[in-house]
Amino acid sequence: MGVVPLGDTHDPRPTGKLFAARWKHEHLRLILLCAILSFAMTILFLMLLHGASAMKVTVVDGGTSTVFQTRTADVQSLFKERGIAVGPYDQLSQPLNADLNDGSTIVIDRASSITLIADGKNETKYTTEETVKDVLSSLNVKLDADDKIYPALDTPVYDGMKIRIVRVTKVTREAKYPVQFTVVEKKDGSLLLGKQKVVQTGKQGLVVKKFEKVYEDGRLVSNRMTSKAVAQAAVPKIVKVGTKKKPAVVSLAYNPSAEASTDAKTLKLNGESVKVKRVISNVTLTAYTAGPESTGKDEGDPGYGITASGTRVSEGRTISVDPDVIPLGWWVYIEGIGFRRAEDTGSAIKGKKIDVYFDSEKYANKFGTKRGYTVYVIGPVKPSAD
Repeated sequence: MGVVPLGDTHDPRPTGKLFAARWKHEHLRLILLCAILSFAMTILFLMLLHGASAMKVTVVDGGTSTVFQTRTADVQSLFKERGIAVGPYDQLSQPLNADLNDGSTIVIDRASSITLIADGKNETKYTTEETVKDVLSSLNVKLDADDKIYPALDTPVYDGMKIRIVRVTKVTREAKYPVQFTVVEKKDGSLLLGKQKVVQTGKQGLVVKKFEKVYEDGRLVSNRMTSKAVAQAAVPKIVKVGTKKKPAVVSLAYNPSAEASTDAKTLKLNGESVKVKRVISNVTLTAYTAGPESTGKDEGDPGYGITASGTRVSEGRTISVDPDVIPLGWWVYIEGIGFRRAEDTGSAIKGKKIDVYFDSEKYANKFGTKRGYTVYVIGPVKPSAD
């Protein structure tokens, strides 16, 4: 018989643990790759979730527009997150506690500092208005029609601007000036030479002038005449002047018997021998000019500087007299004054009173009233002594 060898009669089979270890060893790389992919997918999902929850908000700051992504809930949180500071006078299109939504827009109007100079005050103000006109309206500053504003109302506002208001006040006054009537002489052959006859009494006229004073912030800057009107026209005095010649010397209207002889005399006047027809003592002298204070006329007015006899006034020659005492056109010698010619008349010049003409109003006022003068009436021909 043959011998049967001892030993396993078949191949040994692997156990469960051995199988798992062998499977894990063979699939370790696959397990690691799956873990990495799972982690990456998780991160990607979280990132997508994070991006999906962020909002886009537009902030317009002083005209500059910026888009921000944020998860903040309100305006104040967004400003804090982005470091956006808002001043106490800046204006927002939405309040700080307003909720944010995707696509929200927030507008910040930055306030400008301006200096307002008006009514004696210098004040600093803050405004978000765009023009000077809008600033004044927002501050309730009233402007009168004549007030001045610097710069102009339509000027754009900028930080540090100075706005100045000049208050303008206009005051109008009215003044009345008398107008001296003119004397019109008409030749009359029925009257003796040197004789005169009033056929129409003169009457003063009246001129009304209006003046305007302009004040800027209480300071007078101009004073001018705005209008001139004749309220009442002057009525001329019409005088007939005799042209009939007579050998005898024309006598004066007043009685000269107590003062001088009716005969012509030759006297030494100003170092020369001059024939004198009359001597009038105790004469009162005053002074006048061609201006409105004496005549009521201004330069440029009709008849300015023209005398009653038709001549133009001249210092050192012209005097105003009472033609019933000294005939117009006659020369006289005033003691202490010199030779003068009777060329003008005046409503206040009556009797033994003479008004001496001067160019200067200041000197005429200084001249005042002088009494007790002696006047020598010479005649219509200017003496050679002058």
